Amino acid sequence: MASKSKAKGNRFEKECCSIAEEFGFTAKRAWGSDGRSIGKSPEVDIVIGYKVKDFDIQCKVRNKIAQYIIPPEDCDFTVLKQDRGEVYACIRYEYLLNLIKLVEEEK
Repeated sequence: MASKSKAKGNRFEKECCSIAEEFGFTAKRAWGSDGRSIGKSPEVDIVIGYKVKDFDIQCKVRNKIAQYIIPPEDCDFTVLKQDRGEVYACIRYEYLLNLIKLVEEEK
């Protein structure tokens, strides 16, 4: 039997796939959360696809996320950067899926 932490991660990966499918994406989980099982990097947990583009995604679930990372209700996303590092955006998953659809449908 999988550990509680592993089971929680598996449920989250399934949830991410289900949400993507509700938005019209294809979604596939990597067996054992190891992307090598689907020909990807070991870090890839799921692959979602829309039209001709696939997106490799790592899913992380935590007991608590730092509040400064979560986009405020009045904002679409939060932009983060560590000292001398790259810039990242934290965005609501559903909003991201809608953006991908908009971009792909414009092509």
